[in-house]
Amino acid sequence: MTLADHLIIAPIIIPLIAGGLMLLLDGRRREAIAAISILSTLALLAVAVTLLMSSTAPEPAQTVKVYLLGNWPASFGIVLVADRLAALMLVLTATLACAALLFALASWHRAGSFFHPLFQFLLMGLNGAFLTGDLFNLFVFFEVLLAASYGLALHGSGRARVSASLHYIVINLASATLFLIGVSLIYGTAGTLNMAALGERIPLLDPSERRLMEIGAAVLGVAFLIKAAAWPLGFWLPTMYAAASAPVAALFAVMTKVGFYVILRLGSITAEAAGGASIFYAEGWLFTIGIATMCFAAIGMLASQDMGRLAGYSVLVSSGTMLAAIGLGGTGMTTAALYYLVSSTLTVAAFFLLIELVERGRSQADDVLAVTLEAYGAEEEGEFEEAEVVGVAIPALLAVLGVAFLACALLLSGLPPLSGFIAKFAILSSLLDQHWLTGGGTISLQGWILLAVILVSGLATIVAMTRAGIRTFWTFTERELPQVRSVEIGAVALLLFLCVALTVQAGPVMRFMQATASGLELGRPYIGAVQAKTPTVPTPRPPPSEVKP
Repeated sequence: MTLADHLIIAPIIIPLIAGGLMLLLDGRRREAIAAISILSTLALLAVAVTLLMSSTAPEPAQTVKVYLLGNWPASFGIVLVADRLAALMLVLTATLACAALLFALASWHRAGSFFHPLFQFLLMGLNGAFLTGDLFNLFVFFEVLLAASYGLALHGSGRARVSASLHYIVINLASATLFLIGVSLIYGTAGTLNMAALGERIPLLDPSERRLMEIGAAVLGVAFLIKAAAWPLGFWLPTMYAAASAPVAALFAVMTKVGFYVILRLGSITAEAAGGASIFYAEGWLFTIGIATMCFAAIGMLASQDMGRLAGYSVLVSSGTMLAAIGLGGTGMTTAALYYLVSSTLTVAAFFLLIELVERGRSQADDVLAVTLEAYGAEEEGEFEEAEVVGVAIPALLAVLGVAFLACALLLSGLPPLSGFIAKFAILSSLLDQHWLTGGGTISLQGWILLAVILVSGLATIVAMTRAGIRTFWTFTERELPQVRSVEIGAVALLLFLCVALTVQAGPVMRFMQATASGLELGRPYIGAVQAKTPTVPTPRPPPSEVKP
C-alpha cells in the first residue's frame, strides 16, 4: 500500500496524536499547545480536501475507498470507508474547526483547562463517526465525541452553562443506552454490525427475525434522532447551545448533523438492498418528525428574546428541514438536503460567533424591554461574560457587525440572493419536479405540507431576526463600542465568505451534491467496495539460503 492509501485513517490519527501530545505538555505552555492545535486542524483540513478531491472520480467504484485496519477482512476487523458523503462531512467539520479555533485563540482557549486537547478529541470522534463502516465503532466514536463535548460544554464555567451541560450529559447518556440496545438487537438478528454486510443480510431474514431487526432499527433511530435534535427529543439544544461559549457552539453546529448522516447512510444502504424500502426511514415517520421539528423551532424562534436561543432554534429548523426532505425520498430531495446541510451549518456557526461580538459591548440592562432580567436567564451577573475584555475598538465596527448580521438573517430565512435561498429553492424545485411534473399534475399532501412549513418557518425566522436586529443595533444609540480582535472578525468573515462562495459556485456544488445523492440512491458501490476489499498479502521474502551474493 502507498502513503495515499493510508490517508483515510489520517483524520482520526492526527487529532489523536495532537491531543495526546498536548496532555503530555505542561498546561502553562499555552503557546506550544495552541501551535500544535493550529497545525493539527490545518492538517485535517488539507487531508479532508484531498479525500474530497479523490472521491470525484468518474467511475463509481473509484469514488469509494476502503481501509482495513490491522489488515483484517471487513467482516472481522475494523473498516473505514471514505466516499463522497463522508469526505464532504470531513471537509465541513474541518472548516468549522478552523473558524472556531481561530475565534477561540483571541481569549476563549484561556478560559479553562484542556480546551485544545478536548477540541482535538472532539474532531477525532466526529471524523471517526463519518468514516467508520460498522455500527460498533460508530458507537465508540460517538462516545469519544460525546466525552469531549461534555468538557467543552462546561468550558468557561458559569451557573447557566453548568446547568445546561448537566441536562445535555443526561440526555446523551440516555441516547447512548438506546444506541447499545439497538445495536444488540441488530447484531442478534443479522449476526454482523458491518454496514455493508447488513445491506446484504437484511433481505435474507425470515419474518420473525425481520420484525426484531425493525425493532432494533427503531431503537437505534431514536438515538440518532436525539443527536439530530428532532422533535420531541431536541428540547435540550437551544438552552445548551445558548449557554456554551461561542467557539464551542459554532463547532457543535455540525454535531447535530452526525445523526442525520447516520440515518442517511444506513437508510441508503438498507433501501438499495431491500429493493427501495428502508427500515430506517420508517414509512413516512421521518417526514412527520421533520415537519414537527420545523414547527416547534419556528414557534421557539418567535418566542425567543435571547439571540443565543434564537441561534439554537435555527439549528432545529435546519435539522427538521433535512429530515423532512430525505423523508420524502428521491435523488433530487437528497441533493437539495445536502446543499442545505452545508449552507445552514456554516451560517449557524457564523451566527454563534457573531452573537458574542454583537453582545460584547452591551450591558445586561440593554435587554430589559418588557420583561425582567430573570426572564432572560441572567440572574447571575456576568455569567456569560468573559473574565477579561479583549481586542480593540475598531472604527465602524458596528456597521461591519450589522452587515454580517444582515447576511446571517438572509441566509437563515432563505431570502435571496445568498445560498440559503438557493438551498430552499432547490428543495421546492425538487418537490415540484417529483410530485407535479411526474405525478400527473398533482402534488401530494406531504408535498403541500412541506411547501407550507418551509415558507412559514422562513417567515418566522425573518420576523425573529428583524426583531433581534432592531433591538440590538437601533434601540440604543448610545452604547459602548465592542472591543474585538481581528481573528474574531476573520473567523466570522471566513464562514460568511464560504456561504457567498456556495452562492457563486452553486452550479458545480449542486452537481457534486447530485453525484453524492445518486451514489447513495444506488447503494451498491458502497456495499461492493467494502465486500470486495481483501487484506493485502505481502510478497514473501526468499529464505536466506536462496539469496544470491
